Amino acid sequence: MDHYDGETNDYRQQEDDWDRDLLLDPAWEKQQRKTFTAWCNSHLRKAGTQIENIEEDFRDGLKLMLLLEVISGERLEKPERGKMRVHKISNVNKALNFITRKGVKLVSIGAEEIVDGNAKMTLGMIWTIILRFAIQDISVEETSAKEGLLLWCQRKTAPYKNVNIQNFHISWKDGLGFCALIHRHRPELIDYGKLRKDDPMTNLNTAFDVAERYLDIPRMLDAEDIISTLRPDEKAVMTYVSCYYHAFSGKQKAETAANRICKVLAVNQDNERLMEDYEKLASDLLEWIRRTIPWLENRVPENTMAAMQQKLEDFRDYRRLHKPPKVQEKCQLEINFNTLQTKLRLSNRPAFMPSEGKMVSDISNAWSGLEGAEKGYEEWLLNEIRRLERLDHLAEKFRQKATIHEGWTAGKEDMLQQKDFETASLSEIKALLKKHEAFESDLAAHQDRVEQIAAIAQELNELDYYDSPSVNARCQRICDLWDSLGALTQKRSEALQRTEKLLETIDQLYLEFAKRAAPFNNWMEGAMEDLQDTFIVHTIEEIQGLTAAHEQFKATLPEADKERQAILGIHNEITKIVQTYHVNMAGTNPYTTITPQTINAKWEKVRQLVPQRDQALVEEHARQQNNERLRRQFASQANVIGPWIQTKMEEIGRISIEMHGTLETQLTQLRQYEKNIVNYKPKIDQLEGDHQLIQEALIFDNRHTNYTMEHIRVGWEQLLTTIARTINEIENQILTRDAKGISQDQMNEFRASFNHFDRKRTGLMDADDFKTCLISMGYNLSEAEFSRIMSVVDPNRLGLVTFQAFIDFMSRETADTDTADQVMASFKVLAGDKNYILPEELRRELPPDQAEYCIARMAPYSGRDGVPGALDYMSFSTALYGESDL
Repeated sequence: MDHYDGETNDYRQQEDDWDRDLLLDPAWEKQQRKTFTAWCNSHLRKAGTQIENIEEDFRDGLKLMLLLEVISGERLEKPERGKMRVHKISNVNKALNFITRKGVKLVSIGAEEIVDGNAKMTLGMIWTIILRFAIQDISVEETSAKEGLLLWCQRKTAPYKNVNIQNFHISWKDGLGFCALIHRHRPELIDYGKLRKDDPMTNLNTAFDVAERYLDIPRMLDAEDIISTLRPDEKAVMTYVSCYYHAFSGKQKAETAANRICKVLAVNQDNERLMEDYEKLASDLLEWIRRTIPWLENRVPENTMAAMQQKLEDFRDYRRLHKPPKVQEKCQLEINFNTLQTKLRLSNRPAFMPSEGKMVSDISNAWSGLEGAEKGYEEWLLNEIRRLERLDHLAEKFRQKATIHEGWTAGKEDMLQQKDFETASLSEIKALLKKHEAFESDLAAHQDRVEQIAAIAQELNELDYYDSPSVNARCQRICDLWDSLGALTQKRSEALQRTEKLLETIDQLYLEFAKRAAPFNNWMEGAMEDLQDTFIVHTIEEIQGLTAAHEQFKATLPEADKERQAILGIHNEITKIVQTYHVNMAGTNPYTTITPQTINAKWEKVRQLVPQRDQALVEEHARQQNNERLRRQFASQANVIGPWIQTKMEEIGRISIEMHGTLETQLTQLRQYEKNIVNYKPKIDQLEGDHQLIQEALIFDNRHTNYTMEHIRVGWEQLLTTIARTINEIENQILTRDAKGISQDQMNEFRASFNHFDRKRTGLMDADDFKTCLISMGYNLSEAEFSRIMSVVDPNRLGLVTFQAFIDFMSRETADTDTADQVMASFKVLAGDKNYILPEELRRELPPDQAEYCIARMAPYSGRDGVPGALDYMSFSTALYGESDL
C-alpha cells in the first residue's frame, strides 16, 4: 500500500540531505557502497543475478530496470539491448521515469551521470529507491517513513536495558539495538543476557551473523566500520534496519495466516476424531449384534434337563447384564452422529458419511434384527424344559414294557424253526398241529403290548426325544421279531399240512413261472411306458425318426404273444394239480407277485396303446409342418426390423456427439427424429402378433433368424430410451448453458474437446481419456487430485464421464469464491516470493502438532515443480479445505 501523505515535504527533505552531502565523507561512502550493494543483491537474487560494483553494474540500465521490477512487482518498458551509449542512456531514463511516476522527485540526478559511473549520483539514486520502496511505506501511529521506522525500533527495544534508540547513527554503535530487535521477535536465536555493552564488536557480529543465517537479511554493514566511525552513516543504518522491519512485519503476517490455518486444522482434527469414534463405536456395536443374533436364533434343544436350564440362565444373564450397556452405546452413537453433523454444518463442511453398512439406519436395522431374534427365545426355553420332563417319563415307561416283552419272546424263534414235522408220522403231525394252535393263541394275546410299545416310541419321536435313534432301534427289533414270529408260525402251520412231494412239485412250477413272467412283465411295462411317453419334438426330422422306431416295435408283437401263451400254460398246470389233489392254496407264488391276470391286463393295454400312438405321431407331424410355416413368417419380418433398429441406434449415437447448429436447433431435429421413430410402432405390433402365434404353438427356436421377440423388444425400448435421453441431455445442456452463462462458442468448444477425447465414440469418456483431456487443458494432476475430480464427475464410480458431467465440472472450475480468495491470501503470505510452500516453512510457522498434521494431510498432493515435498496453490487449497468448500 502506497502512502503519499506529505510526500512533498519528505522528498524535499531528501533533496536537502543530498545537497548537504555533495561532499560525501569517505567513511560514509564506503558504508553506503557496502550497504546499498547488499540491499540491491537481496532483491536481484530473486531474479537470479547480482551486482559487484554499484556504479559500474548499473551503467547500462539493464540491472537497474530489473531491480525496479523485482521490488515493485510491475513490468517496465522493454529495455534496449544495444551496447552504445545512447542505448544505455535510454534504459536509465526508463528507470528514472518509472521512479518519477511513483511520486519521487529526483534532484540533480540524470541518466548521463549514472551511465558515466558517477558514484555519488548512483548512491543518491539508490538511496532514493530505498526511501520510496523500503522505508516510505512504514507507518506507525500515523507517522511514516523515517519517523515511523524510528518509533517502531524504540517500541520494540523499550524493555531492554542499555538500549536507547534516538537516531539511526550513534544509537546503534554498541550493537545492542540490533540484538534487542532479534531477541524481541526470535528469542531462541540470541542469549541476550550474556551480551555486554562494552563489547560492541561481539554484539554487532552476533546480530549480523544471526540475521544473515536465520532471518535471510544480508550482511550490509561491517562491525569494524561502525565502531571505528565517530558517526555511522545514517542512510546505511536506516537501510539495514528497514530489512529488520520488513522481515519481522512479514513474520507477523505469516503468524496471522498460520493462526487461520491452525483454527481450520483444529476444527478438522476434532471432527475427524469424532468420525473415528463413531466408526469404532459403530463397528464394535455391529460386531456384538452379529455375534449375538446367531446365539439367540439357535433353537437347537439340548439333550439333558441341566443343559437346557443352563441355557435359560445364560439368557437371563444376557437380559440383565449384557444387553443394557449395549442399549446405552446405541443411544450414545446416535447422539455422537447428530453432534458431528451439526459441527460439520456449522463449519460449512460436507455432511459426514459413515463407512458402508455403518449408517445410523444400518445400526437400527441390525438392532431390530437382534430384538426379532430375541423375541420368543425365553418361551422356547421353558417349553423345551417341560418337553424334556415329559420325555424322561415316557422313556422310562418304554424301557419297562420293552424289557417284559423281550423276556417273553426269548427262544420263540428257535422253537418255530424246528423241522420235526419232516420225519413225523400222521399222528405226530396231528399232535404238533394242536400244540401249534395253542402257541398261536398265546401269540395273539401279546399283540396289545407290542402296539403299546410302538405307540410310546412314536410319541417320543413326535416330542423329538434326544435318544430317539436307540428307542427306534429297540422298537424296530421288537416289531421285526414280532413279524418274524408271525411269519414263522404261518410257515410252520402250512408245512404241517402239506406233503413234501406235493409242495416240491408246486414250488418248482411257481419258480419256473416267476423266471419267465418277470422279464416278460418288464418288457410289457417298458412297452407301455414308451407308448405312453409324451414325446417332445421341434422339427419334422425328429417326428419322422419317432415314427420309424414305432414301426419297428410293432413288428415284434407276434413273437411276444407266443411268449405270453407259454407263461400262462405254466400257471394252468399248477391249477390242474391243485384241483386234482384238492390242495388248499391259501398262499400265492412265493417267488413273484405277478399273476396271470396281471399279464393279460398289461398285454391288452399294450394292444390298445399301439393305435393311439399311431394317431399321436400323425397329429404331431401335421403340427410340426404348421410350426415351420410360423417360423418363416416371423423371421421374414424380424430380419427387417432388427437391422432397422440397429441403424437408428447408430444414427442417434452420431447425432449425440456431432455439433451442427445451436442446441435449440439440435433439439428440434431430435424431436422430429423421435416422431419418425414412434410412427414405426405398427410394424413392431404386427411382429408381436406373429410372435404370439409362435408362443401359442410352443415354438422355442427359429433357425431362419437370429432375432427373438425379446431382442426386438429390448432394441425398441433402448431406441426409445436413447432418443428420449439424448433429447433430455440437450435440454440439460441448455439449462446448464443459461444457468452458468456459457456462450454458444464455449459450449461448442466443450463439445469439441469432449468429442476429441471420446475415442470410442460412445458419448462417454472413460477415466484415462478424461485425464488426458484435463492435461491437455493445462491441469497439473496428481493421482490424488485426479481421484478427487473423478469422485465429482463420476459419483456412481462407473469409470465413465458423461458430457453433462463434463460441462458441470468445467463451469464450476471457472467460478471464483470467497474461500478461494482467503486460501490464496494465506498461501501468498506463507510462500513469499516462491510459487510453492515447503514442509519446513509450515513447521516454522505452525505449532508442532498442527504442522505435522497439516504436512501429513497434504502429503498426497506434494512434489510440485520438481521440488520434493513442495505444494502449489491448487494442491494446498484442496488438501486443506476440500473441493466442496472452494
